[in-house]
Amino acid sequence: MMSFPFYAAVRRVLSVGMLLSVLAAVPQVFAVSPRQLVEVADFSSPVVSPDGTYVAFRVFRASIERNTYDTTWYIQRMDGSSPPRRLSDGGVPLRDSAGVPVPATAVWSPDGHWIYYRARLDGRIDVWRASAVGATAERVTGSDADVRDFALSDDGKTLKYSTGPTREEVAAAEQAEYDHGIRVDRSTPLGQSLFRSGYVEGRLTTQRLGLMFNRIDLTADVPDRWKAIDLARGEVRDIPSSEKPPAVLMASDLDKQVHHVWKMARDRKSGRIALLTRTGARTDRPWTELAMLPARDARLLVKCVAEACTGKRISGVQWRPGTDEVIFTVTPYDRGFAQAIYRWNVDTGAVYLVATSSGMFGGEGRWGPGTCGISPMALACVTANANRPPRLERVDLQTGARKVLFDPNKALAQDLSKIPTQLLRWTDAKGRTFTGQLYSARRTGNTPSPLFVTYYLCHGFVRGGTGDEWPLATMAEQGISTLCINEPSVSPNADERYGMGQLAVEGAVERLASEGMIDRTKVGMGGLSFGSEVTMWTLIHSHVVTAASASSPTISSMYYLLGSNIGEPFLSLLRKNWQLGAPDETKAHWQQISPTLNLGKIHAPILLQFPEQEYLFALGYAIPLMLSNRADVYVFPNEPHNKFQPRHKLAVYTRNLDWFRFWLQGYEDPDPSKALQYAHWRSMQSSMRHEHMVQRGAP
Repeated sequence: MMSFPFYAAVRRVLSVGMLLSVLAAVPQVFAVSPRQLVEVADFSSPVVSPDGTYVAFRVFRASIERNTYDTTWYIQRMDGSSPPRRLSDGGVPLRDSAGVPVPATAVWSPDGHWIYYRARLDGRIDVWRASAVGATAERVTGSDADVRDFALSDDGKTLKYSTGPTREEVAAAEQAEYDHGIRVDRSTPLGQSLFRSGYVEGRLTTQRLGLMFNRIDLTADVPDRWKAIDLARGEVRDIPSSEKPPAVLMASDLDKQVHHVWKMARDRKSGRIALLTRTGARTDRPWTELAMLPARDARLLVKCVAEACTGKRISGVQWRPGTDEVIFTVTPYDRGFAQAIYRWNVDTGAVYLVATSSGMFGGEGRWGPGTCGISPMALACVTANANRPPRLERVDLQTGARKVLFDPNKALAQDLSKIPTQLLRWTDAKGRTFTGQLYSARRTGNTPSPLFVTYYLCHGFVRGGTGDEWPLATMAEQGISTLCINEPSVSPNADERYGMGQLAVEGAVERLASEGMIDRTKVGMGGLSFGSEVTMWTLIHSHVVTAASASSPTISSMYYLLGSNIGEPFLSLLRKNWQLGAPDETKAHWQQISPTLNLGKIHAPILLQFPEQEYLFALGYAIPLMLSNRADVYVFPNEPHNKFQPRHKLAVYTRNLDWFRFWLQGYEDPDPSKALQYAHWRSMQSSMRHEHMVQRGAP
């Protein structure tokens, strides 16, 4: 016999659904629409000119009509005395295999007349340069192969660049596999289509596995070929290994002097190295120590011992040009990762606060901390917070005074200002503190609103949470309060990680319900990656969630089967991160974690919107849930872990909005094109009602 919580959970779903026959369908009118959130303008990390006068940056924005992104390079005076000036087209944004944009970095010529950058334009990746003093943009390299990397000489007269195989050779290698069959080995990305199915460097390619599930293109192992071009004469020559640009200083280079180096910055003039070293077990957001190494081969480490840099989450470090000061950024969890900037004088040991924020100073948009451009006098930072989309600001390094340089999202910011937003703090049943960004619902009376939660990271302008799939501001404006919860720490034990997420959600619901802000019987939840795993865990081990949504698969026997082809690197990671062996070796723990083995405990309807590269991992539980009318499943072609195609982003946003309005508010959008969607969801609702009656023994 099912327990009382099962009936309570089902009653919540059914009682909400019955409202469909009562409420009249009212067309949705948006103050902040899903489309506006998709079309937010994002920035690259700014780069300041050698004389500190100008800042260069790239802006990119989604085009839903053309299903692509428009990118533009700009320069602007650092004093803000004139508006930004367009320099050139930035090309198709290059992305890593998870769908996250590769940082677009401009390199200034020593005289400040040009910026150099890598761009995919007209189907090829070259080094381009744009004039900072005119309106000229020109291709510098003209190779028959895509450029992988480049470096400008200190005098600005020579550009060195590397290429891989020619574009013709890449196409031929891919076609040869297509014609003769693709041999499966440990580098084959099982679980996705195998011929030109994923984007690498802005083009659909045939992929292989690099490190674990990181995808690389088929010919990535072809060695670099380096060339040099004389920029005055245009002469190109092949160069030997001895003439390659010097390798960037890596943490491993300092192992003999300093252990656990996480980040570093080298002062080009003096050779001093500012270091961030890990001091705890956390790996992605560790406690850090700030220190300085006087020279590459020095043994004496000078540590920052001031209160401002002791026991803090320091996330960034760089040298202030021409000074003895290191600029560092603190990103504390208890303030929801709201950043503060400090100056540390490495000679005197003095530390000075520069500026604080309610959001991020280095927020390139949706992918976490970026880097501010720096001059001797000021920083150029992309700033963002929960209700403020990215914009470019100048931050004075002496006074902390801030000045907006460029705000392409000003209209959206004005619309977002109408939605109450706050940093929420609460404790779980074990007394642990959590933080999250809360968007309070628009309410039409004293009735508590439904709540939607997503769990993982909530940096800067949250928009759709980690993975950017739930239009949080739109949902709040449409009457569903939304909460993006920050994961406070990373435990090596899977049960502890997931249990912490579950208790965080339950604690937030208890806090908000006790204050009369939300209805504890109408709670939605969704997530990407680890957020998706916590969502599935919470569905299995709790009855707090009324309806759910997941954008990526979680641990399953199919994931184990396909991943085991990788061999020991995958198996050891599974043992370390999830304490799992083969399904027949660690049966009890598989039973605790895997949704495939807990189908009978999943009582809330769930929307699954997977990328094509990953959906096969989930079929062991997605198909049974779909066949029992408890899940609605969608797969998006050519998408990696983080979906990025604008039309797909809009479709995901819109369907998630419709899904939670249906299950939590009993609302159906009267748009005729959605009639079949709602007919299916009503069918799911009817099936769940029938199951509930059967479980109760009704005739």
